[in-house]
Amino acid sequence: MPYAAITYRVKPGYDDEIAEIFGRFQRVNTPKLRNEDGTDAGRLLGTAVFIKDDVLVRIIHFEGDFTAIGKHMAAQRGVHLIEQELAPYLAEGRDTSTVDGFSNYFRNAAMRCISQLTVETHPET
Repeated sequence: MPYAAITYRVKPGYDDEIAEIFGRFQRVNTPKLRNEDGTDAGRLLGTAVFIKDDVLVRIIHFEGDFTAIGKHMAAQRGVHLIEQELAPYLAEGRDTSTVDGFSNYFRNAAMRCISQLTVETHPET
């Protein structure tokens, strides 16, 4: 089950304010991801958010198609609310008000994965 990391560049010194915003985050309406034709594309298994100085990272644990996550999240009311609240704390502005805008940001902000180790990949001893 893969993980993805999405980065946000934020203004330093606002850790507590940003933590408050994420503390009010409205969860997605369903963890199921769908393709444009309505077929299953995967599932969100969990998320975590970390902040240090001017870098905020959202870790996403998922099954299936990564591109479906951006489209799914772009359709969620809670995501748009958090984007609005985060705007004053972002180091660089971005337009995430549309599905395409959010999906583009989501794709471009994804970090390159260089290693994922799980219990499933651990050699038997």
